[in-house]
Amino acid sequence: MLGAGSWGTTFAKILTDGGADVVLWARRPELAREISEARRNSDYLPGVNLPVGLRATSRLDLALAGAEMVFVSVPSQSLRENLKQVEPYLAENAIIVSLMKGVERSTGMRMSTVIEEVLQTDPARIAVISGPNLALEIAKEQPTGAVVSSSSLETAQAVAKLATNRYFRSYINTDVIGTEFGGVLKNLIAVAIGIVDGVGYGENTKASIITRGLVEMTDFAVAYGAQAETLAGLAGLGDLIATCQSPLSRNNTAGRLLGQGYSINDVVKQMQQTTEGLASVKPVLELARAKGVEMPIVEQVRQVLDGTLNPRDLAPHLTTDSGEPQGERTLDDGQAHGGASLWGAFQRTLDQLRHGRRSAGSPRP
Repeated sequence: MLGAGSWGTTFAKILTDGGADVVLWARRPELAREISEARRNSDYLPGVNLPVGLRATSRLDLALAGAEMVFVSVPSQSLRENLKQVEPYLAENAIIVSLMKGVERSTGMRMSTVIEEVLQTDPARIAVISGPNLALEIAKEQPTGAVVSSSSLETAQAVAKLATNRYFRSYINTDVIGTEFGGVLKNLIAVAIGIVDGVGYGENTKASIITRGLVEMTDFAVAYGAQAETLAGLAGLGDLIATCQSPLSRNNTAGRLLGQGYSINDVVKQMQQTTEGLASVKPVLELARAKGVEMPIVEQVRQVLDGTLNPRDLAPHLTTDSGEPQGERTLDDGQAHGGASLWGAFQRTLDQLRHGRRSAGSPRP
């Protein structure tokens, strides 16, 4: 496991509790010692006891020695440089698993494509994991699920088996694009929810933004080749609900501070960990424009970040600047061939959780 922040440490715990032999790499030697000796990560998971079998080190060569699977949980904007440091120590056939939910600001690339490019790795040996995964709740062993996605069904199954225990269940699909973009895009909607929460708007406003935000997420992801059903599952709707409603969400917290009148620089200073949503706004909008996808909520988040829109003015513009009545979807059914109804989305998400149905989907483009 590369990365000893809250999510990296929590996922290392998930794997260890599931019976895997795990070594966690921490950049700081003192943090590695605390994890190994005191079974704590007081900086990121205060009050959580870590499993006895979990080992930690600050040496990349020791962390990666003999590793058959390498899980990566580092800030998305530093992934490329981290991979260059990691490459000399990787086993030839190691499976690389991304736990990150961002796009590279300079290129607009998803994390799996950065991994593929830097490591020259076969996409069949790359997987991504996403879902409603607030680290502290899972570290306290509150039950939840996630989706493991890879262009190789065999790889997704192997990772999912390893990442399953009594409080954490992994489902599988082969829609890497949808799974990754679901994790990226929900962060932006969570920032919007935080902004209106900070302003003092109530549940109607937030419910409208979540619902319209899901439409924006789906239209964007489908335009890039994703399956709409993926955005209606744990990696889309499930993650969106958790991130938008929880004070544990860094993106929600950052948005709330913006809504309370703090500048973006003040917000960044106050946040102790990386807030992926803030870094992803501009590259996501550039990608949306390239495909002709309208994302008015995300655009207004950008304006708040730039200081050109008063946070109080974000909520009324839920669909468009036009005064003409608009259809509930941002694109008509002929353009957005995969747009599912919200009720259908809820049904599919509940079905995943209740019955454990697994969808193989289609290989990524």
